[in-house]
Amino acid sequence: MRILLHTCCGPCSVGTLKEIDRSAHDITFYWYNPNIHPFQEYQSRLASLKALADELHIDAIIEDDYGLRKFVRMVSDDIEGRCTKCYEERIYQVAKKAKELGYDAFSTTLLVSPYQQHERIKEIANKAANEYGVSFYYVDPRPHFREGNKEAREKGLYMQKYCGCIFSEEDRYRKR
Repeated sequence: MRILLHTCCGPCSVGTLKEIDRSAHDITFYWYNPNIHPFQEYQSRLASLKALADELHIDAIIEDDYGLRKFVRMVSDDIEGRCTKCYEERIYQVAKKAKELGYDAFSTTLLVSPYQQHERIKEIANKAANEYGVSFYYVDPRPHFREGNKEAREKGLYMQKYCGCIFSEEDRYRKR
């Protein structure tokens, strides 16, 4: 099966790939993350993903769109509910791209993190699959989260400290 895998970063990709049998599936990474801020964070995560793709010989489609203004406009009316809008933006985009490019299915590395709203992500992905007529390939890679992070560190991949948006960065460092 050909799977377009939305990727938010290198470490989450490592953990997710532990749950997907690469010998049975042809995986292409798909980078579309207008939610990641500030710009240096965006660049670091993208570079990390490209390095991982090169190392693992996985093709990557890069939508290099640093979307600060787009993201802020999208969530400005409901900062507390921003995660749902963020999930929808990225998941609908990967479903659309999978359909356009003739992939059998799509998935997302967002599913690996125990800090994300797993059931909400699944719900949105299933809706996007129905809307675009392409399968959502569901896996639950959460058991591989810590192992994936450890392996990512060993590979020298950039390890982010927050989800991605500037608001999650604030939340992360305010808790100190």
